[in-house]
Amino acid sequence: MTRRVVVTGLGMVTALGHTVAETWDAIKAGQCGIGPITRFDPTNYLVKIAAEVKDWNPADFMPPKEVRRRDRYQHFALAAAKEAMQHSGLEITDENRSRSGVIVGSSVGGVESYYEQAKLIFETGDPRRITPFGIPMLMVNGGSDLIGIEYGLTGPSYTPISACATGADCIGHAFDLIRWGRLDRSLAGCSDAPIIPIGIAAFDRVGAMSRLNDDPCMASRPFDKDRTGLVFSEGGGVLVLEELESAKARGAMILAEIVGYGSTSDSFHVTAPDPEGKGASAAIQMALDDAGLTPTDISYINAHGTATALNDVMETKAVKRVFGDYAYQVPMSSTKSMTGHGMGATAALEAVFSVMVLQDQVAPPTINLHEPDPECDLDYVPNQARAIQGTHVMSNSFGFGGHNVSLIFKRWE
Repeated sequence: MTRRVVVTGLGMVTALGHTVAETWDAIKAGQCGIGPITRFDPTNYLVKIAAEVKDWNPADFMPPKEVRRRDRYQHFALAAAKEAMQHSGLEITDENRSRSGVIVGSSVGGVESYYEQAKLIFETGDPRRITPFGIPMLMVNGGSDLIGIEYGLTGPSYTPISACATGADCIGHAFDLIRWGRLDRSLAGCSDAPIIPIGIAAFDRVGAMSRLNDDPCMASRPFDKDRTGLVFSEGGGVLVLEELESAKARGAMILAEIVGYGSTSDSFHVTAPDPEGKGASAAIQMALDDAGLTPTDISYINAHGTATALNDVMETKAVKRVFGDYAYQVPMSSTKSMTGHGMGATAALEAVFSVMVLQDQVAPPTINLHEPDPECDLDYVPNQARAIQGTHVMSNSFGFGGHNVSLIFKRWE
């Protein structure tokens, strides 16, 4: 018999705010977090915009000495985890630490530190110029490790990687570990900081990025016929997941229940999704089956919605394949129109947004959607948030390599 798993804490850092409350208020208002790149000089780049975390001081969350020893993506992971832990009121003790885990990942790890340290070697020719903290900066499991050390968590700690679906898979893995009895609680999520020269150049080289530099807030246009590609972002999102009876016993405030997880792969192409959305629809169906639900039980879908030519049509087809005629009735929006696309981290952010949809009974908008692509003909909640009444929310995340993940959250009554 599997156990029930609930969400008791949320934390996030995004281009729209350093907390869940700041970000969610901006999301409901349809605000844009995209602007000119300041992390490096983009003069010679065709892409000059991104959704950067603004006014950020990692020393607000960790000692200055530790800041210098860790990559930017790890700063985001710890900050989000600290907010989630404070929100949950969870205390880690000698009695519960071995049953407490950390499944907080990153799709690319410490790429900013890797870039800077490699550049230092090439420019100086002296390998001894690199920092002795280079390895912990680069490690993809560095964020999870940092959180585990901060709270003394001695249960499983690892970082599944599935490209832009990483955050959702991390949450799904933590969900499985708890409901199967391996853990009683876990922090779960993802952080990424990919706004570096090689990241921008590489994604632009494959034609995936918007070059709408003169109008950054119009650059991310999911499902619109004039969409021009994704916009890079950075940040992190973390949830505290707990076994239901354990959460009740400590008097936790329960925010939502996680009830479904589906994960599949296309085995089709290294960057392009299956054009008919067969793998994506399989993940959606798997999550529904896992939760014991039918499509009409879903009140809102947080779409992957990258504003790329291939993804938006594929995702629309995948939802239609599973939901049938009901696909036209369920609101489905892309918050990436406001946050940008932070690789695996965005999947974790969108899981947080899904919980907030259940809390506030508000479907966030897809901004910049003025004339839908004819092949994208569903209800994408264009431009303004909408009040809804619902008990179940789905969050879809897809990634390069054909990774497909769907999560389902249930409102806690």
